[in-house]
Amino acid sequence: RHNPLYYFEKQGVFAVLGTAVMLLVSKFNYQRLRGAGRALIYVSVIFLILVIIPHNPIAVTAKGATRWLKIGVQFQPSEIAKVAIITYFADSISRKKDKMRSFRYGVLPYAFILVVVAGLVAVEPHLSGAILILGAGAAMMLVGGINWAWVIAAVGAAVGMVYVALFVIGYNTSRVTYWLNPWAEDPLDKGYQLRQSLITIGSGGLWGLGLGKSRQKFLFLPEEHNDFIFSVVCEELGLVGAGVVMLLFAALVLRGYWIALHCRDRFGALLVVGFTTLIAVQVFLNIAVVSGVLPTTGIPLPFFSYGGTALCVQLAEMGVILSVSRQMKPIKAGEKRP
Repeated sequence: RHNPLYYFEKQGVFAVLGTAVMLLVSKFNYQRLRGAGRALIYVSVIFLILVIIPHNPIAVTAKGATRWLKIGVQFQPSEIAKVAIITYFADSISRKKDKMRSFRYGVLPYAFILVVVAGLVAVEPHLSGAILILGAGAAMMLVGGINWAWVIAAVGAAVGMVYVALFVIGYNTSRVTYWLNPWAEDPLDKGYQLRQSLITIGSGGLWGLGLGKSRQKFLFLPEEHNDFIFSVVCEELGLVGAGVVMLLFAALVLRGYWIALHCRDRFGALLVVGFTTLIAVQVFLNIAVVSGVLPTTGIPLPFFSYGGTALCVQLAEMGVILSVSRQMKPIKAGEKRP
């Protein structure tokens, strides 16, 4: 109960399990995932509906949000939904090719699925999870060949909905207010978390206080082990260490897109684009939130934030990317990639 290594030990177990899953998945032929997408969509929708049913005994609520189910083990259905969207979209889009430029075949069915799944996730409420699902799905549709006009229309519609939600309806206006000026009014009110995050980042200086020597994590910074763990990274490792972490994420994302560009088939390329975009968007949003570039929203940092389901799923996604890369054609002497 008072074990100071509680989170470390529990996350370590999931890290070992996730690594084993990653290595196992990397040995499988990713083509076997073609038929799994549709089934995963159905399963994820059922789980997401179970989450939002009032007074459901297997639904777990924490801090005002019901995002987990406990059926023997506790897990987040939204993590399954992300994998389901990417797997199904990769399979379906890879079969359509030229049909993707038409609204009927290339936009409408995928937009409908995204609205349903992301809408169920948003109702939990889990707005950041819905954003990630929409972002990954949109990226795959774009790579799949939809008309740019639909992309521009979708972006315009999204900007319009955000404007209406914030400035007409007034939803989460306080978050925007305290984002623009986190030092306003009561220091213990809604701007507290961002203020403490900025203090934590600034305390690290150039070289940091040293690994494990953060002071802000001792009940000053809320969610220091989860959504705001990058602030602690900045405090302990400083600007130099945080920069190295960001460069490693950038290298991972660039390598993912490189694999997608040089993949032997369309299905594998779309799988890699989906999973890589998921990681890229999540990293960008998390770092932007903890540094005050964007308003505060609950979004964890991949591979760093506490959460067993998320870590295992993310490592399994890396296993799929490894599986795709293993089947790339070797480069012969003097030969260039197409």
